[in-house]
Amino acid sequence: MTSGRLPQPRRVLTWVYLGRTCLATGIFLAAALAWDQAPSSTTLAATLLLIFSATFAAGSFWWTHVHRHDPGPNYLYCQVLYDVLLVTAVVHLTGGKDSDFAPLFVLVIVAGAILLPFVGGILIGILASLLYFADVVWSAHTVDVAVVLQGVLFSVVALATGYLGGRLRQTGATLGEVEAELRLLRLDTDDVLASIATGLITVDGRGRLGFINPAAADLLKVRASDWLGRPFLDKLEATAPGLGSVIRRSMETRAAIRRFETEETEAGMVFGVSTTLIQRGERELPSVTAIFQDITERKRIDQLNRRAERLEAVAELSASLAHEIKNPLASIRSATEQLAGDRIDNDDRVVLGGLVVRESDRLSRLLTEFIDFARVRMRATERVEVAPLVRQALDVVRAHPQAAAVTVHLAVSPEADTAATAGDGDLLHRAVLNLALNAVQWAGQGGRVEVEVDQLETDLLTPSSGHARALRIRVSDTGPGVPEGEADHVFDPFFTLRPGGTGLGLALVQRAAEAHGGAVFVDQPRGDGWGATFALYLPVVGTGTDAASRADADAEPEALSS
Repeated sequence: MTSGRLPQPRRVLTWVYLGRTCLATGIFLAAALAWDQAPSSTTLAATLLLIFSATFAAGSFWWTHVHRHDPGPNYLYCQVLYDVLLVTAVVHLTGGKDSDFAPLFVLVIVAGAILLPFVGGILIGILASLLYFADVVWSAHTVDVAVVLQGVLFSVVALATGYLGGRLRQTGATLGEVEAELRLLRLDTDDVLASIATGLITVDGRGRLGFINPAAADLLKVRASDWLGRPFLDKLEATAPGLGSVIRRSMETRAAIRRFETEETEAGMVFGVSTTLIQRGERELPSVTAIFQDITERKRIDQLNRRAERLEAVAELSASLAHEIKNPLASIRSATEQLAGDRIDNDDRVVLGGLVVRESDRLSRLLTEFIDFARVRMRATERVEVAPLVRQALDVVRAHPQAAAVTVHLAVSPEADTAATAGDGDLLHRAVLNLALNAVQWAGQGGRVEVEVDQLETDLLTPSSGHARALRIRVSDTGPGVPEGEADHVFDPFFTLRPGGTGLGLALVQRAAEAHGGAVFVDQPRGDGWGATFALYLPVVGTGTDAASRADADAEPEALSS
């Protein structure tokens, strides 16, 4: 029986049939043992009770259990009424008010409360009490206190069981509706999970497979029936390197992972994975649900797009460089042609000579900065403590002539004071120097520049493996800020909004960040009089002296610097 509801009528009727037959059989056997001493009317009554009860029970069983007919209200009333009459006859045959079988009325009343509506159960209780009283009066012609209490007990039992039966029946109906809705919801959910092309697996805190949808089974080439309820993480790791380990890491750290990319499988497939947690107990490891899909083709398309973007960037860079060189060369050529002429006085000659020198210096400075930009690469990889490096770069900035009337302030968080990254100290020094000098130039006379160094958890640098520690260098100034719509272009080579700028300083910062596995962004405006804010992110390495080596820059910068 399900908790909170009445048993099914057919199950109750099974016990009713059995109890009825056993009672009639017991009375008949008792009469048979005392056949010689018992009155003939008693033995006849016992025999008829057995015959009628057995026949009635057999016919009822055939109707409800063999032919599986649903018992209707009239059928149930007939069953309970027969049992009331049967118990009354048994009580009468066994001594009336002195009979030991009078408590059987309670069982009949309880059965009526279960099988019949509330009112029907009350009526059966009243009928049982009346028949008991009638039998006692007919047999003994007297009614004592015990008989009255017995009748009251029958009525109380009828009321109590009828009330409880009604409440349980109502609760059972409600539970039935809820179960039906849950069953429908589960069917709908199973249909959705079975039809989506995204793989979905759930592993419990012990690493056992709890659920796998058809798409996941197809992607992993496994049969769900072979692995449900069994340890599955090692199989996952062998089938899709990285998938089992990311689920285990998410389970042990109790943290969901938004983006992760597995290594290539034997079939050359790469999966993009995200995980969610279901925490069932504080001491138990959580269950992990991993959602993944095949991103092999998307990665190939991304590689083609990046290749096309690099080629387009080289073309744009070449065109920009040609444009920047063309203007000084045109001025130098014009001045040289005039100097070569005969009709020019000494004053004009001096002016033209100065023009040639200025434009030559400008061209030389432009080419020098471009070469520095093109040769951005880590020449030596070592452990670099970032906070001291930033202090040294700001000391150089403060000594710059353009920073004479600018306040430069540095704030370093305690956890970032000794943190380090793996890379080239000289290249990072140039990147920080360019960021701070750019802020000083935009802040202007009487302006302020604030540099903050802190450490945080982020997935900006590790989108394929979740959150990792990173150092952030934020440089803010009180200048006019980056105009709306220009934030995407400030790191482009030769793009500048400052008069006299070459547009290569911030481009060098970006290349230095990429060479170190970092990133640089135009951050959200701080408000309160602050203008632009730039944020440079660098990965954090351990305290060991052997930092992880990094690859050199791409082949394109090497080609540009040759």
